[in-house]
Amino acid sequence: MMHGTTATALGVRLARRMSAVQPSPTIAITQLANELRRQGKDVIGLSQGEPDFDTPNHVKAAAKAAIDAGQTKYTDVDGTPELKRAIVAKFERENGLRYEPAQISVGTGGKQVLYNALCATLDEGDEVIIPAPYWVSYPDMVRLAGGKPVTVACGEADDFKLTAEALRSAITPRTKWLVLNSPSNPTGAGYSASELRSLADVLLDHPQVMVLTDDMYEHLRYDGWEFTTIAAVEPALFDRVLTCNGVSKAYAMTGWRIGYAGGPTKLIKAMATIQSQSTTNPSSVSQAAAIAALSGPLDFLAERNAVFQERRDLGLKAFNSIEGLGCRKPDGAFYLFPSCAGMIGRRRADGRVIETDVDFATFLLEEANVAVVPGSAFGLAPFFRISFATATERLRLACERIADACGKLG
Repeated sequence: MMHGTTATALGVRLARRMSAVQPSPTIAITQLANELRRQGKDVIGLSQGEPDFDTPNHVKAAAKAAIDAGQTKYTDVDGTPELKRAIVAKFERENGLRYEPAQISVGTGGKQVLYNALCATLDEGDEVIIPAPYWVSYPDMVRLAGGKPVTVACGEADDFKLTAEALRSAITPRTKWLVLNSPSNPTGAGYSASELRSLADVLLDHPQVMVLTDDMYEHLRYDGWEFTTIAAVEPALFDRVLTCNGVSKAYAMTGWRIGYAGGPTKLIKAMATIQSQSTTNPSSVSQAAAIAALSGPLDFLAERNAVFQERRDLGLKAFNSIEGLGCRKPDGAFYLFPSCAGMIGRRRADGRVIETDVDFATFLLEEANVAVVPGSAFGLAPFFRISFATATERLRLACERIADACGKLG
C-alpha cells in the first residue's frame, strides 16, 4: 500500500498550462495581511479593489423580493430576459450603444465574461495586446485560453495609456484582440474620446483585430472627466467590440457576482455555449438585484464619488510630499499608482537594500503594517498600487505610517 504523499504525487498530474499561471497577486497580498492580523498586528489593507460602501438599499430590497417571490430556480444560461433588457436600456441610455438582447451576455462577474470571450475566440498562439500596467488577471486568462499575451509598456510619460504608434507597432498577423480598460485598474487613467479615436484609426486598418473593452469603473470618475467607450467613438468598429461592464464597483456589489457585455451575436452565442458547460446561469437572486441597480436611480453615486475624490486627493498629497515617491492624478476608479523609483537602492534599518518594488511593498507591510501591491504584478515597475476604497481615517493613518517608514530608510 502506497504512503499518502506518494499516492498524491503519482495521482495528481496538473496540466502544463498551470506552470504559466499564478494566483492573483492582489488576493495573495490580502491573504498575507489577514495572516498578520491574526497574529495581532493592526495591518491596514490597501490592496483590494472593493468599495467600502454598502449595496444601495433599493438593490437589496429587490433581492429580498425576488427570494420571497420564489425566484431561486435556474434561469437562462447567460441571463434572464428581464436583465438583458435592462442592460440593453443601460447601454443605449448611458453609452449611446444599441444592442439587441441576443447580443448581451451575463456572467458570474466581469471576470467570467472576459474569460468566456477569450476561450471562445483564441486558438493556440493567437496574440492579445494588453497595455501595461494592466489588471493582473488579463495575461493569465489569455494563457489559460491558449493565447499569447503581448504586453505593451505604457509609462508615466504617456499617462499610462496606449498610444496609436505603440498599438500599430504591436499588431501582427496573429493579433486577435486588443484589451482596453478605462478608467484603469491599477492607474485610474482614463482614455478621452480623442485618444480612443486615434486608436480606432489604427484598428480600422487591421480588420482581424477585435477589441475587448473593460468599462467596469465607468461611473467612478473625478474632476469632470468624461467617460466614453470605443464602440461609441467609432461605430465602424461596433461589430468587432465586446463592451464589458458589471455592477461590482459602481453599485458596491462585488459579492453579488454579476458582469455583462454587449457584442456580436456570433460571439455572444459562443460565450453562452462555454458558460452552459462550465457554470450555467449566474445567481438568479443576484440577477434580480442587478436589474434594480441598472434600472434604478444613480443619485447615490455623486455623494460616494465625492468621498472617493477626497480620499484620492488625500493620498496624492501624501505621496507627492514623501521624498522618493511621486504619483500622477487618476481620472477615475479608486486606485493610486505611485512611483517608488526614488526608493530603489535605499537601505532598511537591518541592512537590507530595497532593490525592487516588491522589496518596497514588503518593507511597507513589515515596517508600516500597510498592505499595498507592487507595480510589477501589473506589468510595470517600480510602482505600487493602493486602493483608496477604504475608510478615510484608515487611509490617512496608512499614509502617515508610510511617510514615517520611508523617513527611516537610509
